[in-house]
Amino acid sequence: MRRLIYTALLLNTLLYTKAIDIYEEDDSVDVENGPYDIPNNIENNANVRSFRNSRILWPYPLNNKSDPIKGNEEPSSDENVLHLSKLKNGNRKARFGYWSYPQSPIVDIMMQTVASNYNPTNANDPFDFLRDSYPLPKGYNEPLNEYDYVIVGAGSSGSVLAARLTEDKPRASVLLIEAGKPEMLLSDIPALTQYLQQTDYVWPYTMEHQPGVCMGSEEQRCYAPRGKAIGGTSVTNSMFYTRGRPQDWDRIAADGNFGWSYEEVLKYYMKSERSELKKYRDQPYRGRDGELTVENVPFKTGLVEAFLAAGRMLGHPTIDYNAPDQLGFGYVQTITNRGHRLSAAKAFLHRHKGRKNLHILSEAKATKVIIDPQTKKVSGVEYIKNNIKHRVNCRREVILSAGPIGSPQLLMLSGIGPKEHLQTLGIPVVMDLKVGRTLYDHIGFPGVIFKLKSTNASLLEPKVATLPNLMQWLQFGDGLLASPGGVEAIGYLKTALSEDPELVPDIELLSMGGSITQDSGGAIRRSMRISENTYARAFHTLNGMDTWQAIPTLLYPRSKGYMELRDTSPFSHPKLYGNYLTDPKDLATLREAVKHIIQLGESQPFKKYDATLHLPQYPTCSTYPLGSDAYWECAIRTLIVSFHEPIGTCKMGPSNDFEAVVDNNLRVYGIEGLRVADASVIPRPIGARTNVPEIMIGEKAADLIRNTWSNNV
Repeated sequence: MRRLIYTALLLNTLLYTKAIDIYEEDDSVDVENGPYDIPNNIENNANVRSFRNSRILWPYPLNNKSDPIKGNEEPSSDENVLHLSKLKNGNRKARFGYWSYPQSPIVDIMMQTVASNYNPTNANDPFDFLRDSYPLPKGYNEPLNEYDYVIVGAGSSGSVLAARLTEDKPRASVLLIEAGKPEMLLSDIPALTQYLQQTDYVWPYTMEHQPGVCMGSEEQRCYAPRGKAIGGTSVTNSMFYTRGRPQDWDRIAADGNFGWSYEEVLKYYMKSERSELKKYRDQPYRGRDGELTVENVPFKTGLVEAFLAAGRMLGHPTIDYNAPDQLGFGYVQTITNRGHRLSAAKAFLHRHKGRKNLHILSEAKATKVIIDPQTKKVSGVEYIKNNIKHRVNCRREVILSAGPIGSPQLLMLSGIGPKEHLQTLGIPVVMDLKVGRTLYDHIGFPGVIFKLKSTNASLLEPKVATLPNLMQWLQFGDGLLASPGGVEAIGYLKTALSEDPELVPDIELLSMGGSITQDSGGAIRRSMRISENTYARAFHTLNGMDTWQAIPTLLYPRSKGYMELRDTSPFSHPKLYGNYLTDPKDLATLREAVKHIIQLGESQPFKKYDATLHLPQYPTCSTYPLGSDAYWECAIRTLIVSFHEPIGTCKMGPSNDFEAVVDNNLRVYGIEGLRVADASVIPRPIGARTNVPEIMIGEKAADLIRNTWSNNV
């Protein structure tokens, strides 16, 4: 009955939304260009075509009194966009009554289905029909005892590998083992990204306590979750499409990792990509025929235009920030398909899950790679599913794609790792390698926020999380819920402290259509594990206010961390030591980025919003004058957050690199039949979010493996 009720609610609201089908595909929506009036009689209005093109965002409140943009100002160059602040209040009654809703109860109910340890109250989960599934192909009741390849981890790399290794003829058999479960409809909503960090779709890792860092976090420990789903972290991340600079890969190749130069990896980036970017889709470095749809967000606030204009004033051109030969700011590019999250599982696995030679096991935890201690040859994998231990044998290779924490953990549990560390835990040493001894992570500072005196300028949760917005997104894939966690643009800048002789940025800026206060200390705060006390003291006065912020990310940290096992249980979280800001250059670079953001916020394009810098009162920084250098350094230490992108824990390097775990073909040194293919092999920091490089690594690894076995039938 509950299923019927919820289905009826969805269908009813979909039909309800269909009655006001007001726009066409492939145009983005903005929030300040208007003005557009809503016709009183939608069905009989002769100008319904222009009304459809206006893409009204119905549920947003519409008080224009402090609108900084007046009707006789020039609109944006994008003639198909709509700004929230220009929506008119007078005609909002329309046919169905006023469009003002509290936060939708249906969103709250659906959120329960992805919460940690969720169990339906009866045997029938009413939202089961919203979930994806990966049953064994027709004719198979259980997995085989042996496969050609066993892949551990169905994340970004693992999904690509499984798809590629099963597409050739003669067909190789592949078992893909994943500890998480399949994604569901709610994880597709870009605006709810932060909610997913508190669900069973992540491994809730935290860094070990580090004095003087993450002082404003819960338990003063930095939160570093990783995806736990078929699709991995691509199910829970912010969906940004970033490749990094050409110099990143050229330097990795120059370190002795032959085959990994920019020119050599570019073809793999392009192979996966299906660019739907209007201005840049036909550029020679973009792909057009891949599975990974890259598009601009179909909704934006006017704040993104101010950010880009401010950037241009300060010498940062508006560009395609993935262009190999340019540096500047640009509209955020996301891995989405018509406003819906496109995880690696959806892009690479979903359409192929009926292949007879591809078997996918969800909610199955790999516990050990089986290695002959004498021959050092891999023969299979042990895993646990439904509390029962299983063993699967492998004819060719085992590939670990469990991520930069899961892969090194499994290696060490299997006897591959630092000899002294394994011996302390009583684990027999199969191969002494520096597994986990290198760890770099991207960190950011979400503490530079500007108050805006204008209304309807930014995103606020009560205006976004509404039933009509949910239904608009379900039907059309746009509207306010299509915004990826509120991020609207990405900028790359090279600070005055950079010592790099080439055109390489040291800071990434995320421009938001609001700030971390847009939900008044709700999901965003909790997704970063900022403590209630810190938030209350620093930001509570901004609750309910329109705000803007840009979050700086340190792209090339000098501070190096490490990880090690907590114990011998595969279900224990390993110990993670970020060692954030231990190199003073990292703190100085972030401080320089803060100065630059303040310059942006105080520039002319933000004057129309009456933007003023908010100086939070941090409990840990009360002894420093507000706005002083000492204050900002303390603020950075207090509010620093991880962006969940560790690398290097299974470092790739030549044989003379004593820290290397895998060679340039991703083969684990000294072990036959074992490779690692995920972000853990990236040997040095790169100027990109790691999801897209992981997909590239999966593409390249598939070719490396196929080349190895090309003569085998």
